[in-house]
Amino acid sequence: MDKGVVEKEVLAPQGGGDGTGSNAIWAVALIIIVGLIVGALYYSGVLRRLTNPQQPQKVNVEVQAPPAPAAPAPANR
Repeated sequence: MDKGVVEKEVLAPQGGGDGTGSNAIWAVALIIIVGLIVGALYYSGVLRRLTNPQQPQKVNVEVQAPPAPAAPAPANR
């Protein structure tokens, strides 16, 4: 019994992933991902600090000595 080797060429289907619809889906996915990253940076405060540099805050502080205690009332003897 001789066994023969049979070869057959199988071609993969063409056009999978190269269509306009696929490109549009990838574009929408990319916009959503970038939006999520930018939103996370904004709400964490990193992006806010980059776009709005904080000015040094000035605080008006008045320092006063406490009033002198009143003289004690004379003791009645």
